[in-house]
Amino acid sequence: MFGTDRNLKVLRMKYSTLNFNPEEIKTPCFVVDENLLWHNLEILSSVKEHTGCKILLALKCFSMFRVFPLIRGCLDGICASSPDEARLGREEFQKEVHTFAAAYSENDILDLCETTDHLVFNSFGQLERFRPIVQKRVAGTGRQIDFGIRINPEHSEGAVPIYDPCAPGSRLGVKLAHFREDLLDGIAGLHWHNLCEQDSDCLQRTVKAVESRFGEYISKMKYINFGGGHHITRPGYNIRLLENIINDFQQKWGVQVYLEPGEAVALNAGYLVATVLDIITDSDIVGGSDVVTGSDVVTGSDVVTGSDIVGGSGVVGDSGVAAESATRSGIDIAIMDACVPAHMPDVLEMPYRPYILHSENPEDFPETTAGSQRAAKKYIYRIGGVSCLAGDVAGEYSFDEPLDIGDRLVFTDMAIYSMVKTNTFNGVRLPSIALVKKDDVLAGKNDTLKNDTPERKDHIKVEIVRTFDYSDFKGRLS
Repeated sequence: MFGTDRNLKVLRMKYSTLNFNPEEIKTPCFVVDENLLWHNLEILSSVKEHTGCKILLALKCFSMFRVFPLIRGCLDGICASSPDEARLGREEFQKEVHTFAAAYSENDILDLCETTDHLVFNSFGQLERFRPIVQKRVAGTGRQIDFGIRINPEHSEGAVPIYDPCAPGSRLGVKLAHFREDLLDGIAGLHWHNLCEQDSDCLQRTVKAVESRFGEYISKMKYINFGGGHHITRPGYNIRLLENIINDFQQKWGVQVYLEPGEAVALNAGYLVATVLDIITDSDIVGGSDVVTGSDVVTGSDVVTGSDIVGGSGVVGDSGVAAESATRSGIDIAIMDACVPAHMPDVLEMPYRPYILHSENPEDFPETTAGSQRAAKKYIYRIGGVSCLAGDVAGEYSFDEPLDIGDRLVFTDMAIYSMVKTNTFNGVRLPSIALVKKDDVLAGKNDTLKNDTPERKDHIKVEIVRTFDYSDFKGRLS
């Protein structure tokens, strides 16, 4: 809980934009709000209605099957990247299952024969090897599996190389020079994927590139999959252009268009709630001739970076946010019960700086002539996690009030990729998973309390879907 001197009314107003009270959440915990999911699904349903396209949920981004009943009411199925994802889609989503992987083993193929409806290959070599095995396996079962080929449009729109499937030397998709027209018999679809959190103008340019390279093959297909990376539910996304692109393409080529967004389904629909465990003030860190980089305390002549990885007189900075932060003193540090590399690894992998509710980025404000940082919010902290990694740092944030031990930190937009990428590095326990039910919030509209009042949150129940313990850590290691 917050410090006892803080008024309950202040707490309620602080979280008035949420459909739950973070103070009642045992942390760390992912909280997904079905109302926010529903908002995204309404947008995607509108795109389907205006175009007749089909939309799949990309499980690589969001696989919380507890909400599949809500999602499958709007979407047409899932796309999987492995036999296990395909099985999850078959068992829990219970609609179309499309599967693509950079390569399959024979065991993968045998498993997928039981679960997938569309099997997309990354090369014609794999198609030649496995097509007869699939055909033999499903013969007489009544199941039909359509085959597809992933193509490489050789048209890059990605700004971050790690997320650009069309970057030079990419292993993903067949380039035109290696395309085998002689093996297209029985191929139902072509698939590409080259976008990442991008608008429909990027898709428009990509479609033109595909048509110029692969146009002679498109009309021979039953469907074309435009892949994912379409930020359809982001405010400002050009939905009208997207719908025009889909309609024009389907009319021109006589094919069914699929989209397989992940982020657009659960964008801004989830949070990671953490608790401040310790505050290390600047006066605790830097004193006399001691030197500190990271989030530890220096005494005597020792020099510490992050988690006691340097001794003696050396100074080591870490990469990314941590390295930049390590060059500055004068910033207090808040240690939370979450862990960046274990609970939100994309922060370090991409990298990016996650947003904390009611915070600001001190970097958005210029320095004063005295060299001290000026921010609209007065109190600046470097937010770090509990692991031994020196770079276990989310970033630097400013707040209106000083942080206290026990305060909640609410990281936004944490349903996508964070939940599916969690790990147990350092034995740090996985965050619990909680759900704000759509029906519970809608029921609040019938209460005597007005829907927008902070007090109404006292009537909203948060369902704890899953908790984790020592067995989850131990069980995956041997």
